[in-house]
Amino acid sequence: MNVAIIGCGVVGAAIAYELSQVPGIKITVFDKQPPAQASTGAALGVLVGIISQKIKGKAWQMRQTSIQRYETLIPELEAITGRKIPFNRQGILSLCLDAEKLEGWEKLAAIRHSQGWQLEIWDTAKLKHICPQVVNPQITGAVYSPQDRQLDPTALTLALVEAAQHNGVTFRFGVTVLGVNTTQTTQCTSVETTEGQITTDWIIISAGLGSTAITTQLNQKVDIRPVLGQALQVRLGHLLGNPDFQPAITGNDVHIVPVGGGDYWIGATVEFPTNGDEIPPNHELLETVRQQAIAFCPELATAQIIRTWSGLRPRPEGRPAPVIDEIPGFSNLLLATGHYRNGVLLAPATAQAIREKILR
Repeated sequence: MNVAIIGCGVVGAAIAYELSQVPGIKITVFDKQPPAQASTGAALGVLVGIISQKIKGKAWQMRQTSIQRYETLIPELEAITGRKIPFNRQGILSLCLDAEKLEGWEKLAAIRHSQGWQLEIWDTAKLKHICPQVVNPQITGAVYSPQDRQLDPTALTLALVEAAQHNGVTFRFGVTVLGVNTTQTTQCTSVETTEGQITTDWIIISAGLGSTAITTQLNQKVDIRPVLGQALQVRLGHLLGNPDFQPAITGNDVHIVPVGGGDYWIGATVEFPTNGDEIPPNHELLETVRQQAIAFCPELATAQIIRTWSGLRPRPEGRPAPVIDEIPGFSNLLLATGHYRNGVLLAPATAQAIREKILR
C-alpha cells in the first residue's frame, strides 16, 4: 500500500511515524520547505490537556489520548534516534485572577479525579510557598496540573522525521505538491509534484494553511485561515523560584515556559488578519504579552530578550478545529489539518485516528 502525506509539520511527521510501524505500507512525505518550519516552529509546546476545559466527547478524548501517548512516545523516539527531546514533566501551573473562577476549577478537578487524572487547587499561601517567583496581588490562587507536559516542538518534529526515516519512510523536502489526480470515480490515483508524479493508494493532507489550495482544486474547499502567533525567548541567567520545580506557568493566555539554563519562552500573541490574509506582526502586542509575564513574575523585567519569532497557525473557518475527516466524494483522501493552536498537543491522537481510518 502506497501512502502520500502532504505537509511535514508536527502533525504530518507524527502521522508518518505512526504509519511507519505498520508492515506493508510505503510512505512518502512531501513538503515545500524543511520540517517544522511553519506553525510548528512557532509553537511553545505547552500540552494543555488535563487542565483544559474540555471534559467530554472527541475534543477531550483526543487530548487524553495524546497526553497518554506522549509518555511512551518521547522515550521511544529518543531510543530510535539518539536525539534528546526537551520534555518538561513538571506540569502546568495556571494562575487565577478571578476568585469566582476557582469554583469552576474545583468542579473540573472533581471531574478529572473521576476520570483518573489529577488537578490541584492552590490558595495564595501555597502558591507563594511553592512558586515564590509569582508575585502579583491580583492572583487569587492557582490550579496545578502535574500530568500535563511541555516539549520542544521543533526537536519533537525532527525526531519524528528521523524515526520515520529509520522505519523506511521517504521524505521529499523542497518539493511542492501541484495537485491530486483522480479517476472518474471516487479514487485519487496520484500526486502531482514539481518533481513528477507519484502513484498512491491513500493521500493524507496535513498541510496546514496549504490544505486550502489542494482541497479547492478538488472542488471540496476546506477554508483554513492564518492566525499569527509571536513569542520571545528571554535570558535571565538563573532559574525563577525553586530550581527543582520549573513547571510551565500560564495565566491570561500568556505562557512562561522554562527551557533550561535560565532561559524562558514567553508567548504567544493571537493576531487575526485585518486585510486579506496578510498579518504583519504587531510588536506592541508582543510587548503587552511580555509585560503580562513580568506582572506575574517581576524578576523577568531584568531578563534580556535574545530572540523573537512568529508563525501562522491554521484555523478552520466556520467549523471547529481540527479537521480530521474524509473528503466528501473521495474514498482514499483524508484531511488531518487546521489544528489551530493545538497541533503539537493533538499530533499523536491525530496520527492514531488516521491510522485507524486507513486500516479499518
